[in-house]
Amino acid sequence: MNKILIILIIVVIALIAFLIWGGIWSSKKSDPKLESFAQCLAEKNITMYGAVWCQWCKKEKSNFGDAFKYVPYVECPENTKKCLELGINGYPTWIFPDGKKLQGYQGLERLSQESSCAL
Repeated sequence: MNKILIILIIVVIALIAFLIWGGIWSSKKSDPKLESFAQCLAEKNITMYGAVWCQWCKKEKSNFGDAFKYVPYVECPENTKKCLELGINGYPTWIFPDGKKLQGYQGLERLSQESSCAL
């Protein structure tokens, strides 16, 4: 009986370790399509302005996954003067080089349409 219990405990621990390791491993992977999309936004100088505490900013960022690192981003509470000069009234705000602004949560599809960057 003790041998069965020990084997069961080892199997459960191994399964938990696998799930944890697998979760960490998978979160580090990036989607090449999202990377290309984020890089296209960067090439076109399309910048997101937001705040770390903004829930819609978090949602917008999470849509990109790890690829968000390529998106030009300005943290407004750390760059108050710049954001005020640009007339940022809410978060997130996306600003295009021609001055066009998209205020509020956009989602990937809308950003793709507005930017002409393939998704």
